[in-house]
Amino acid sequence: MTVRTAELLMGLAMAVLSGYFMWKSAELPIMWVQGVGPGGGAWPFWLSLVMLLSTLWILFNWAFRIGAIANNEEPLFEAGMFTPVALVALALTGCIALIEGIGIGGFKGIGFYGALPLFIIFYLKVIGSHTWVSTLTTAIVVPVLTFVFFEVLLQISLPKGMTEPLFLPIYAFIYSL
Repeated sequence: MTVRTAELLMGLAMAVLSGYFMWKSAELPIMWVQGVGPGGGAWPFWLSLVMLLSTLWILFNWAFRIGAIANNEEPLFEAGMFTPVALVALALTGCIALIEGIGIGGFKGIGFYGALPLFIIFYLKVIGSHTWVSTLTTAIVVPVLTFVFFEVLLQISLPKGMTEPLFLPIYAFIYSL
């Protein structure tokens, strides 16, 4: 597959995905709701519209061969690149399965904050061959910052699976401040 072909396929896939997101978000109000603010579907709808317009621009450039990528007939992957990309895709699939569990034997899953460090360790140490110090530092710092950003600042709870009881004292401390 060439870079040009990949751009076409990805553009078409993103256009379809954008349309689906717009359709689903339009099940909720997408405009301003008097006395409330933006409707529940507003942000996803309008962001998906921007994504669709961007995708249509990419497809326009592809069709009229505007730009270097639209004219690139080189192979998408260099020799030997498929294996690392497939390995990362499998690792991400495993990470997602670990978040909520895979429905085998009642396994509840280890949640986002359990699966994320495992993925980071695998990616940095196994695939990237980084040092243990940088790998473990990143595997600890990234989930902590993610927790603070989502759970504390945005107040969006990410899946915790069987690790949920470990977070109760943290929530008690945060809400006592």
